[in-house]
Amino acid sequence: MPRKNTFRPVLNFLAVALLLVGAQPAQARAPETVRFAGPSGEMIEAAVWSPAAPERGPSPLVVISHGNSGSALGHQDTAEALADAGFVVAALTHPGDNFRDMSRSLALTDRPPQVSALISYMTGDWPGTAKVDESRIGAFGFSAGGFTVAALAGGEADAQKIVDHCSAHPEFFVCTIIAAQGGLDLKGWQASARDPRITAAVMAAPGFGFAFSDESVRAIAIPVQLWQAGEDQILPSPWHVEPFRDRLPGDPDYQLVAGALHHDFLVPCAAEMRMMVPELCQSRPGFDRAAFKQTFNREVAAFFVRELRPSSDTRGRLGQAQQQTY
Repeated sequence: MPRKNTFRPVLNFLAVALLLVGAQPAQARAPETVRFAGPSGEMIEAAVWSPAAPERGPSPLVVISHGNSGSALGHQDTAEALADAGFVVAALTHPGDNFRDMSRSLALTDRPPQVSALISYMTGDWPGTAKVDESRIGAFGFSAGGFTVAALAGGEADAQKIVDHCSAHPEFFVCTIIAAQGGLDLKGWQASARDPRITAAVMAAPGFGFAFSDESVRAIAIPVQLWQAGEDQILPSPWHVEPFRDRLPGDPDYQLVAGALHHDFLVPCAAEMRMMVPELCQSRPGFDRAAFKQTFNREVAAFFVRELRPSSDTRGRLGQAQQQTY
C-alpha cells in the first residue's frame, strides 16, 4: 500500500550534504564542472567525467538526468562506472528542480530540452580532451529523470492524466507534493520533446508512466533498460513503471529489484548521512544498497556498451534482453 507523507522543504537543503559530501564512493574522482546555456537562456551547471581509457576515436556519451530536488552528483557512482567503461558522462543539475531551488519542480516538460541543450554543448562547445561521437549517445534518468528520458525517447505525456490521478489518489506521495506546490501548470506543458540523437536509454524508477500515451510509448524505437524498485514507496506500483514495461515495443530489458526502496538507486550513503537524511538513505532490513549499486552499475554499463557499439560493430537488437529479478 502506498504510504501517506507530507512535503518537507528542509529535505532539499539536507540533500546537498548527502549528494556532495556524504555519499562519495570510496575512490571517487572529482568530475569537471561545466556551465552552458539552457533553452531559456539560463546558465546550467553540469558535472562531466571523462573516460578512464578513451577509445582511439571519438567516445560515446551518456547524459544523466537526476530526480526531483536532486543534483548532478546524485548518481556519481554510476557515472564513474560508465566512465570506467569508456564513456564520456555528463550529468546536469536541472534549473528550478534541484536541492537549491525548487521553484520549477513541477514543470516536468522543461527538463527534456535542458538535457538536449547539454547534448548540444557536449557535442559542440565542450573543450574536453575526449571527443564525443555524435552517433553514439545514451541517456540515463532516475525518477523525474526517468520521466525526462522517456520524453526524450519519444514518449508524450498528458498533464491532465496526472491531475486526474491525483484527484483519485490525493494521499499518494507525489500528489501531496503537487498539491503543496499549487498544482501543475497545464498551460506551460509541452508534450513532445523527442531528441533523435539519443539511441539508447536507461530509466530507473521512472515517474508517471500512466500519463504517457499508448501510441507514443509503443513507438519508442530505441533500446531501453527499465528498472523498478520492488518496494517503491514514492512511485508505487502499478502506475509508474508498469505502463512503460507493458507498452514498450519488443521485450524491454526489465529489471525488478526485490526489496528495494525508491531511493536505493541513489549513491550509497556514508554512516553519518544515514543519521542526517534517513529519508534518502533508508533501505529495507537486509537490503544492501552498496552491493546492489555495484550490480546495478555493472548492468547499466553493460547495456550501454552493448547498445552504443561503434557503427562498424553489430548493434544489440531491441528486445533481446530479458527480465531479471534481484
